[in-house]
Amino acid sequence: MSLVKLQRKKRDRDLRAFLPTTREEMEARGWDTLDVLIVNGDAYVDHPAFGGALIGRFLEGRGYRVGMVAQPRWDRPDDLLVMGAPRLFVGITAGNLDSMLNKLTAQKKVRSDDQYSPGGRTGSRPNRASIVYSNLCRQAFGKDVPIVLGGIEASLRRIAHYDYWSDSIRRSILLDAKADLLIFGMGERPVWEVADRLAAGARIDEVRGVRGTAYVLNKGAHEHLLPSRQVRDGRAVILPSYEEVSKDLDAFSAMSGAFQKETNPGNGRPIVQRHGDQAVYLEPPAEPLSTELMDELYDLPFTRVPHPSYRDPIPAYGTVKHSIVTMRGCFGGCSFCSITEHEGRVIQSRSAESVLREVRALRRMDGFSGVISDVGGPTANMYQMRCKDERIEHACRRTSCVHPKICENLVTDHAPLVKLLRKVRQEPGVKKVFIASGVRYDLAERSPQFVEELARHHTGGQLSVAPEHVDEDVLDKMKKPGAESYERFAEMFACASEKSGKDQHLVPYYISGHPGSTLHSMIELALYLKKRGLKPRQVQDFIPTPMSMATSMWLTGKDPFTQEPVYSAKSLREKRMQKALLQYWDVTQHDLAREALVLAGRRDLIGSAAHHLVPPERGKGALSIHERRRREQQQKQSRRGRLGRRGAS
Repeated sequence: MSLVKLQRKKRDRDLRAFLPTTREEMEARGWDTLDVLIVNGDAYVDHPAFGGALIGRFLEGRGYRVGMVAQPRWDRPDDLLVMGAPRLFVGITAGNLDSMLNKLTAQKKVRSDDQYSPGGRTGSRPNRASIVYSNLCRQAFGKDVPIVLGGIEASLRRIAHYDYWSDSIRRSILLDAKADLLIFGMGERPVWEVADRLAAGARIDEVRGVRGTAYVLNKGAHEHLLPSRQVRDGRAVILPSYEEVSKDLDAFSAMSGAFQKETNPGNGRPIVQRHGDQAVYLEPPAEPLSTELMDELYDLPFTRVPHPSYRDPIPAYGTVKHSIVTMRGCFGGCSFCSITEHEGRVIQSRSAESVLREVRALRRMDGFSGVISDVGGPTANMYQMRCKDERIEHACRRTSCVHPKICENLVTDHAPLVKLLRKVRQEPGVKKVFIASGVRYDLAERSPQFVEELARHHTGGQLSVAPEHVDEDVLDKMKKPGAESYERFAEMFACASEKSGKDQHLVPYYISGHPGSTLHSMIELALYLKKRGLKPRQVQDFIPTPMSMATSMWLTGKDPFTQEPVYSAKSLREKRMQKALLQYWDVTQHDLAREALVLAGRRDLIGSAAHHLVPPERGKGALSIHERRRREQQQKQSRRGRLGRRGAS
């Protein structure tokens, strides 16, 4: 065989390794048309940690011809036509993050980078990407090609929701995008059934009854469902309408609480919400994946690298390229987190054999040094945890299995995880296995064996955990365990680290500005931290993201389940002051911290003695305004430098 033919053969093989993104890549596979086109707000990284690639590979594994257009220009419909119109449908995802959260901070400032775009550059995706891409697809393909929304942005905006960045209550994204169907949750089962039905000849408006999907009922098609908000005939739950929740915060709170009660696939009922003359109809959540399907999903032929068309690194890929997902879902139900609303609360775990196959695939990758950066999932130590009785699990309507206390029906055995980790460590070529996913410490403290394994083998000097707060009322609103649980775990971890001969520390994460948190409670948290010599650099300023229960509390001032009043810091300045109190040690935050202490009537904590929280404005320890500005500028430059180094890696 000539050199030219060998080069052509290698080129075609390389083109066939990814889902096609161009006509040339389609032709290398011998395809003339696609069945499904995925339009993705993230750069195309063929790795199972990226949602667009995961769904694309899943459909490909079921025999469908799937192509990918990543980050199309939103003023150029021609970008979507490079591979022609798909035969079945266009699937749209804004990416791994909500596009507004990806762009703006809690202070509503534009972020300095986009972790899911080449080079970390901003401006590669539009605001409200799902809506913009859907309209772009209509321009490109007309009305004959069905449009199906998916991904986390669509999933968490599937009913009327509060949008923090516009400070408004918006309609279901399905109506604003004018899409034909919305898939919520992780999506594999629904997208498979939708593709099969369309391939069998059904029209998109005939695809009904698919769990994990939502669609629009036009005027006249939903009137029999709307006489009351009660369950009718044991079927649909009628939520307060968009018009009601837009005008009445009590109605919004009631909507949030009612919605949460229908998130268990075992007993969740259909949901209907009227929007003017139309209504959005949500089928019950999709059934979780079995271990067999989870294994099949992660055994798909991912290249585990970005598409070769990119010249610049994708920063988010650098974080996950040598990581392994062992499970999905979370039964924690934390108020500020939307994992349960998207991934579900039923833990779906891979088999140990599947995980080990992925470890061996990692070993064959160029650049793998023997270090696995993470083995885990949304929560690292929920692997194979479940309800002890499937019948109880299906009937249960609790929104958290661990709050206000760990359910007696929850199996919290860490033995399967410990056994898995030992097998991964013993694989040839594996030098170190880290756990970088969050550790649920109220579960971990039940397993001294796991804590010892964690300290001895899976921590690189520091372990990140998320106690979030110390005030009992705030923790209750967060649905987080009390501070004593964290302290017990901290003592266990310290003892285990000492026993293993290692000098290791916990890095605690805290949230400022969460519903229920006042200046007084933040002062108590700051004093707690100072007493223990803790100077947290990772402080999250609470962001009201769509659909979370904390967002409902923040907006309405009420707990959506009890209707009890909940205080929330609404002004951006108070949010900055709460965050400044947690960074009491940072001279650039002293002005705001002093202002907060004065407002809270705690001038006694301003001074230069050891018991004071921050120094006085003038006198010993105070900085001139020029010195403060100089240090602020140094910190900004340091942060930019760290981001640049992270992207280069």
